[in-house]
Formats: sequence, structure tokens, C-alpha cells
Amino acid sequence: MAQLKAMSLTSSINLACYGPKRNTSLHPGNLSCSRKLSPFQELSGRASSLHGHAIVSNGGSITLAPNSQGIQAVLSSEREMEVSMATKGGGLRGKLNKVVLAYSGGLDTSVIVPWLRENYGCEVVCFTADVGQGIKELDGLEEKAKASGACQLVVKDLKEEFVRDYIFPCLRAGAIYERKYLLGTSMARPVIAKAMVDVAREVGADAVSHGCTGKGNDQVRFELTFFALNPELNVVAPWREWDITGREDAIEYAKKHNVPVPVTKKSIYSRDRNLWHLSHEGDILEDPANEPKKDMYMMSVDPEDAPDQPEYVEIGIVSGIPVSVNGKKLSPASLLAELNDLGGRHGVGRTDLVENRLVGMKSRGVYETPGGTILFNAVRELESLTLDRETIQVKDSLALKYAELVYAGRWFEPLRESMDAFMEKITETTTGSVTLKLYKGSVSVTGRTSPHSLYREDISSFESGDIYNQADAAGFIRLYGLPMRVRAMLERGV
Repeated sequence: MAQLKAMSLTSSINLACYGPKRNTSLHPGNLSCSRKLSPFQELSGRASSLHGHAIVSNGGSITLAPNSQGIQAVLSSEREMEVSMATKGGGLRGKLNKVVLAYSGGLDTSVIVPWLRENYGCEVVCFTADVGQGIKELDGLEEKAKASGACQLVVKDLKEEFVRDYIFPCLRAGAIYERKYLLGTSMARPVIAKAMVDVAREVGADAVSHGCTGKGNDQVRFELTFFALNPELNVVAPWREWDITGREDAIEYAKKHNVPVPVTKKSIYSRDRNLWHLSHEGDILEDPANEPKKDMYMMSVDPEDAPDQPEYVEIGIVSGIPVSVNGKKLSPASLLAELNDLGGRHGVGRTDLVENRLVGMKSRGVYETPGGTILFNAVRELESLTLDRETIQVKDSLALKYAELVYAGRWFEPLRESMDAFMEKITETTTGSVTLKLYKGSVSVTGRTSPHSLYREDISSFESGDIYNQADAAGFIRLYGLPMRVRAMLERGV
């Protein structure tokens, strides 16, 4: 197996895997672009640098590279010659220089690598984002990418950025889609797509690609982010182009191109996991009348099997953003991970939802969001102390639109950004702590406190007080009810 050698972007060595940018010319009827790649002058201020660390292969080991270093790799001479010969001419559908592929190592993306090389005569840089899907899903990716024909694998740890810049703003906004869905997959796609744009800039790619089907929401979420951050990138969506119609076709294609894919033809659940949630679709869930199987769940125990004793947890919140668990301050990703473990032990956060997809059809999914469910309840309950009635009503109405925008992949749209500024301002005083009781799948609020609380015991008490004179209520009721009295007088002829 050829080895990948990590090199700095500042190196003056010319790498074969990083040839000069070329004009792109694709066959009619397909995606086309007949212009030179832009140096991203217009977008250099918008497309932010990659956060965290980048991981590149180095002699079969995994190496962390800081932000200031570019991520480059060159294959050994034998492999380099193979890639050069495979990409020298155009493909069956046209010619691209280099494509950054959103890569998971599963069947679909493993097959996409040789398909891109065959159809577009391009080099393929596989990109994997670590958004908390678990170490098992990252194991062996280097070997899989190489075996599929990729010239490079880049893995980015985006967990902290994901929670801090995407999950927590949605949490602060109270965004929830169609009464139940806490937007786990919807929030993850823009952070992944943004990182793909950044990597494409660093490696000199002229295109990006994803393995989303033509029936789902994710194709929209990825591509709207690409459009917003670099409209000059070509986008290749194989599921909208190729003749592969399902898993069996994909397995046959993999065998034909000597791509090792450890799968069977047996139908399984389609799952998407990140630090916020785990979703389950497909198999028996495609019939909304079927109850999910007990062994399907992975993040949470069955509420019936949860501990017989409740557990209490205190969430500290500053300006609508969670900062601590039981008095212990944690980073965003660490805080969420701890609550996932805690909520999962008590069977918290299971949701069975039939939702309306963006593309028009209905779909059924089952979601596990243990930590997110705890946080959502905590923030909402603290707002009951710190926000007045009119503010809560306006915030809740905007939260519906906010959730709609996120679900539709319009994260980088000015409207969402403006709404986010409103949410940040309106929750400035939402600071305090909330205590919740977790018991057999339920989350109950048992206490809440805030230095900015609008609740006054001396006013709300049933005992007499100096601030609120109960006799004043009579005049208020007469004025408040005046329209009703006038209508009744009209109907009675008074």
C-alpha cells in the first residue's frame, strides 16, 4: 500500500498531486465550468480558516497539523504514477482537476472515489469531519481511502466548533422543527460543508462532491453552503448522475473496481450520528405503524430498564448558553458529551417523528438526543424567569422560522444571521441555573434561579403586599373586557 507523506503548505517543493490549476471543460449535458479557478479574493474574508487540528496520513500513522500549516500529501512514486496516468485525460463525463469528497468510508463514498476518477479524470481528496460520531467510525479510514483510489485523506476535528458555533446558537434560539426534531443532522451539515470549502482552497481543488441521495435534505444543505462560501466551486453529486440505483448495484460496482467494502446486501438501518444526536431511518421504520425494535437504540437505555432512582442535574447557563454541569465548567463539546452519558443512562431524549422533508415527501425517523433534550428543557425553563410575556411570544414565533432555515440548509443566509443577532441580544439576561430530575425517560424541572429573574415573591405571593393592590384588578378587568361588553350590548340592543 502506498504511503502518504505530510508536507507543509509553505514548502517550495512542487508535488505531483498538486498540479497547476487548469481550465475545466465538461461534456454538454453535465455540470460545466469553463473558467480558471479563482484565488477566492472575494471570499477570503468570509471563508474562515479551519478550526481544531487536521489529521493527515504519515507513513501509516496519524499526524495532527495545526491551523497554520496547509494539508498536503504526495503519494510514493509508484502510486503517484498510477494516479497521474488515471487522471491525465478526461473522464467519461468530462474533466476536473481535483475533487474534495465528503467521505465516511461507507459503501456509498467508497464507491464514489473510483467513480469520480473514472468519470471526471480527477484526483480525489477524501475529507472526513469528526463531529462526534465516535472513534469506531474513524478507524481504518486511511486504508479505505487509499484502497478506493484517493490521493489524500484529511480528517478534521470539528467537535468544539460544531457545538459552540452551530448547536448552541440553535439552542439559544429555541429552534425545533415540526414540534419534535432538535435538528441534529441539519446543524451538522453546514459545519462539514464549510470545512470542505476550506480544504478545497488549501489543496487547490476545483470541485467538491458528496454522497447524498437525490431524495433527501442533505444534498440541499451541503450545496447551499458551497454556493454561499464559494460559488465558483463545481459540485458533483453522483447519486443524481450515475446508474447505481441501490446497495446491490453499489456492491457490484465496488467489486468490479476492486474496492474492498465490508458490507452485505442485507437491509440495515440508515444512521447518522454526531455529538448532538443519533438518527435511525429505513428497515422496519419505513412503515410508520411499526414500533421500533428495542435493540435499535444505541445512545440510550430503554426507559423501562433505566435506574429505579431518579438523578438530579444542575445546568449553569450564561446569556442563554450552557457553561457548566453540577457546578463544573466544561468546554461546549465536553459538556454535551457528559450530558449524553447522563441522559442516556436514564433513557432520556427518544423521539419518533414523521417529518416533512424539504424535497416534499414525508419520512419517518427515530432520534436519540439525550444531552440535547436536557439542555433544551433547561434553557427554556430559565427563560420563564428572565423574559417577559411579549418577548417570549416573539422569540417563540421567530424560533419556528429559525428552525425552518436551519432544516433547509440556509445557515449562511443573512436572514438567519440577523435572527441570530436578535436571539443573542434578547437572551443577554438569561443567566442562572436550572435543576432537573431525570427518571425513566422523563426530564422534569425541579428548580430554577437567576440574578435577572423577573419573578418577585413579594408580588406573586397570595399574602397581602405593598406593591400589588388586589383592588386595582377591578378597573383593569373592566377596561380589558370593554370590547366584549360592547359587543354583548350591541347583540342585546342595549
